Amino acid sequence: MNNLFNGFINLGGPAMMFVIITVLSLLVGVSISKSLEGGLRMAVALTGMGAVISLLTSSFAPALEQFVESTGVSLSITDLGWAPLAVITWGSVYTLYFAFVCLVVNFIMLITKMTTTLNVDLFNIWNLSVIGLLTLYYSNQNFILTTLFVMMIYALMLINADVMKPTINKLLDYDDTNITTTAHPSLLIAPVVMIFNKIIDVCLPFIDKYDFNAEVLNKKIGFWGSKFAIGAYLGIFIGLLGQQSAAEIFTLAFTGGVALELFALVGGWFGPAIEPLSNGITKQMSKRLKGRTLLVGIDWPILAPRAELWAVANILAPILLIISIFLPGNKVLPLGGILLTVLAPALLIITKGRVLRMTIIGTVLIPLFLWGATFIAEFVTETSRAMNSIPAGLSANALFSSIDSDPIEKMLAILMGSAVKTMDMKWIGLSIVAVALYLLMFFWYFKQMRKDHV
Repeated sequence: MNNLFNGFINLGGPAMMFVIITVLSLLVGVSISKSLEGGLRMAVALTGMGAVISLLTSSFAPALEQFVESTGVSLSITDLGWAPLAVITWGSVYTLYFAFVCLVVNFIMLITKMTTTLNVDLFNIWNLSVIGLLTLYYSNQNFILTTLFVMMIYALMLINADVMKPTINKLLDYDDTNITTTAHPSLLIAPVVMIFNKIIDVCLPFIDKYDFNAEVLNKKIGFWGSKFAIGAYLGIFIGLLGQQSAAEIFTLAFTGGVALELFALVGGWFGPAIEPLSNGITKQMSKRLKGRTLLVGIDWPILAPRAELWAVANILAPILLIISIFLPGNKVLPLGGILLTVLAPALLIITKGRVLRMTIIGTVLIPLFLWGATFIAEFVTETSRAMNSIPAGLSANALFSSIDSDPIEKMLAILMGSAVKTMDMKWIGLSIVAVALYLLMFFWYFKQMRKDHV
């Protein structure tokens, strides 16, 4: 059995997920053709994302190495955005276990009426899987701790989806009969955003008088704020830092534009890949809930129509680059995660689209995302190496990471995992205090959101 299992793993992430997605879809009643389609789409998406990552790393690595050598600034970790984490998680059988745990949590919370959200965004379970895999990695494979932590975070995601719904309705002009919400993990940064929003209420109450129209700003920026253009700026910036020739800088600029656009394009293939399985599971759960009216949780891009989200993402991109160079403890130079779409949706919801507040709070919170990416670099690199999915172009000892969602949850996973592994009472006590403060912060935020809707 062990040889058979290892042989299956050695097929590689894309082939393994082709088989798993296809078989699971069949088991929940999806037709053969749709099951095969979902499995094939997932395999192609994983393969395509790996190719884009390799393109970016092989092109940018020499300039980044030259930058470190010439300046001594140790931004030695390559940020590849969310893509490497998705490749790692969807290439791991643990993700299926975490998906099962999350579905059970969702079903129990619906039955007990602790939530009204049925989360059908099954693809983004990979975000929870990252947290789970981190906990396993640092806790010496403590399965009980990992399962409990994933369950807790997922439960908070569902509660958050419920409490954000009235604000989403106002932002998107939904009527009261609309059942769409989002339970995306990146929105768990919302309690921290709210703390700083309250501080602005006290210290800078006049700031809203100077806010501006984000839609007008986006129209003025036009193409120059597109992924093509931002990727080109990034390539020029890296080329100048690495003291490259004019020809090499042009090449980096064009490659950066291609990579950022392809990240978005190939990333869009994952949703349709998981859709047949998600629909099958949704039908099975709905049958057992006897026709109750539920909110349906989908991905965060339901908020994409708001111009403020994209205006602030573009404003924060150069700020992120500058902070990365001077921030103590940071070793990540932003590449794939240059557009902070893992932060902008929470900023939009909590500030209700006030651009100046979004920009100030986003700037203050950028260090959290850079530190989070720095802390998980060892895990991301070692796990990718174990799965034979190291991007082409990276040197043998190079680390890479991801500026992505849930930096606080990832830090908690590392802290708790390390505490359990060492059984050091100081670290165990610190972990208990950290989790308690995290939960207190969340439920304070929950009460504030409920007050806002009264």
